[in-house]
Amino acid sequence: MKQYLFITILMILILSCTQPIKKDKIEKEVQQSNLTDFVNPLMGTDSNYSLSNGNTYPAIATPWAMNFWTPMTSKMGDGWTYKYDANKIRGIKQTHQPSPWINDYAAFSLMAVTGELKYQEDERESWFSHKAETVKPYHYSVYLADYDVTAEVTPTERASQFQFTFPESNESYIILDAFFKGSMVKIIPEERKIIGYCRNNSGGVPDNFHNYFVAEFDKDFVTTHTWSDNWQLIENSTNNEGEHVGAIIGFKTKKGEEVHVKVASSFISPEQAQLNLDREVGNDSFTETKEKAKQAWEKELNRIQIEDNNVDHIKTFYSCLYRVLLFPRKFYEIDKENQIVHYSPYNGKVLPGYMFTDNGFWDTFRAVFPFFNLMYPELNKQIMQGLANTYKESGWLPEWASPGHRDCMIGSNSAPIIADAYLKGNVNESDVDILFEAIIKNANVADGRPVNSVGRAGLEYYNTLGFVPYNVDINENAARTLEYAYADFTIGKMADKLGKQDVAEKYLKQSMNYKNLFDPYTNLMRGKNEDGSFQTPFNPLKWGDAFTEGNSLHYTWSVFHDVQGLINLMSGNKQFIDKLDEVFTMPPEFDESYYGHVIHEIREMQIANMGNYAHGNQPIQHMIYLYSYASAPYKTQKAIREVLTKLYTATPDGYCGDEDNGQTSAWYVFSSLGFYPVTPGVNQYVIGSPLFKKATLTLQNGNTLVIESKNNSEENYYIQSLTFNGKPYQDSYLTFEEIQQGGVLEFVMGDAPNKTWASKPENAPFSLSKPSNNVQ
Repeated sequence: MKQYLFITILMILILSCTQPIKKDKIEKEVQQSNLTDFVNPLMGTDSNYSLSNGNTYPAIATPWAMNFWTPMTSKMGDGWTYKYDANKIRGIKQTHQPSPWINDYAAFSLMAVTGELKYQEDERESWFSHKAETVKPYHYSVYLADYDVTAEVTPTERASQFQFTFPESNESYIILDAFFKGSMVKIIPEERKIIGYCRNNSGGVPDNFHNYFVAEFDKDFVTTHTWSDNWQLIENSTNNEGEHVGAIIGFKTKKGEEVHVKVASSFISPEQAQLNLDREVGNDSFTETKEKAKQAWEKELNRIQIEDNNVDHIKTFYSCLYRVLLFPRKFYEIDKENQIVHYSPYNGKVLPGYMFTDNGFWDTFRAVFPFFNLMYPELNKQIMQGLANTYKESGWLPEWASPGHRDCMIGSNSAPIIADAYLKGNVNESDVDILFEAIIKNANVADGRPVNSVGRAGLEYYNTLGFVPYNVDINENAARTLEYAYADFTIGKMADKLGKQDVAEKYLKQSMNYKNLFDPYTNLMRGKNEDGSFQTPFNPLKWGDAFTEGNSLHYTWSVFHDVQGLINLMSGNKQFIDKLDEVFTMPPEFDESYYGHVIHEIREMQIANMGNYAHGNQPIQHMIYLYSYASAPYKTQKAIREVLTKLYTATPDGYCGDEDNGQTSAWYVFSSLGFYPVTPGVNQYVIGSPLFKKATLTLQNGNTLVIESKNNSEENYYIQSLTFNGKPYQDSYLTFEEIQQGGVLEFVMGDAPNKTWASKPENAPFSLSKPSNNVQ
């Protein structure tokens, strides 16, 4: 498929007898069919523990793949596996890491060396340069300068191909490092093969957890070594098993000789690993696998086609879209009977059906899963089946899975993910009852939770008092209360559609528990003690404590389902808008005493020059859209454009905080298109300010939504008028049904706010305190 992108070509006028070139002559229509060329997988990789510009690594993968591959600049076990400012590479590893804070599991690596054998990770590392590095979603290539070797990898969902281009050498080696925490290797020279397993993990696995791998080479082995624990070299050996083992194969090479390695793995068995390799790579050449991986990305990226004259914005869009399409990971395989099966990271059994993992719902319920509901309903049905399987296999829904339950973050955010999918028709009928049972259990059962992040910490207090108290040794209690109240709203909405009216009434009533934390003196949310008194002393700038990775100024807005109710608590639109404005206009002051040091999220807020607005973390990312609830959508439009153009760029320092499994990217994708799902669980998307001249969305039902923005420019970010399929549109939100029907959404933009557009109370989005007839 071909796209037509309008790209402004900057011309330098040579001092000769040429005529001046007018601006309208410069703008050319350029055919562009390779949207992957706009993706920079290095976006966000210039990060470290103290300052995150994304905390990403270059994921060389196909969309939602079981396995990713990435170059390693750091030691095994270091969550910051690839640092952009590093200058040495230790290998290219199979990775499943969703976040440096969660770290990796089931990792092993390949590395090529020449000359004197160097196999220990500190010794084998090679100098490299970004100038001799190619990074695409479907292909990675790097020149290993110390060895005069070019190393390349291209992926499939569960397998990959490597290509090593060697110099002339009598001592050329490929090293397979099976990593620590339990591993095994077996070299089979007559089959040109290495098999084995790795067991490294960071938690969330059963006792029988293994990642079985197979690597097939296209060159005979001259040398076979292994190493055992403590890097002890065992020359001329073919087997090893221990805490940390690896394999070394060697051969003579000619200048420019290519050695290929086909690699696959399985969480089920060695036989399944071989089946994955045969099925996904087979007899394909490296080039053929690379082309298939490229086309897998082109297919998905082409679902949204952008036309604009700002190439940098286009690059940022597709780099963010790439991130949205990586997680959650497919944790299932296809057996010899072509049945979908999975190794359960919850009970260690091999069972039928889908399983997905590597996702923190505290982040992704906000925009990632709403994006799947909008653009990938069939995928989301599979994910919902995976959640049903998780509940069947562990007795609980996941909140942070990697690959099994992990104790990270707070909330009960599996509920909005499930309810939103169900309300939009994206749950199979066979999964509905079990999923509803699961979210009801989360809201009622306190005992037996496998880790503290699963279910609801402080549940008995919440269900008795209507809030989690500040003074009962349950950390981040106010944040938990607010998130539980929103989860209750989504449970109520799902129950209502199921015809369970008593249940719906109960949970919709409980969703008003957010009011229990509102302090009318400060117009902010505040921790409350068990006796009903507010916490004292109270500093709204204090991060953590009663809140999660934020302060009261950030969490006060976490009333997704009843913004009008929050407006009422603040005594009206003016006070509400003033409080929103205050977040942006005040200095970036903070109190870090709860942590004892300045955490990276604080630092990212401080340096962004947007006051106390902390876009680099999730709790406040929807806040900008709340002006529209108070009849001031023009303020939303201005702030949206500032964040889109100031805090994102397709460069190694291109994010303003952790990317987090696609959430910070999904915010950009939605917002640049012109709308955002403030309240998953209702059928509305709040309108912001579209960034591009034109965007075309191909929906899974075959319909097309075209978004056009006339007069859109750097200065023209205010909506002057809006039509949908030729009819004037005055609401500050779009509905799910309208988008799915497709058509043409036409914005007319200008450099001054139109304060009358979508400014009436009836034009505001849904709030529970002000029901709308358009909400389903």
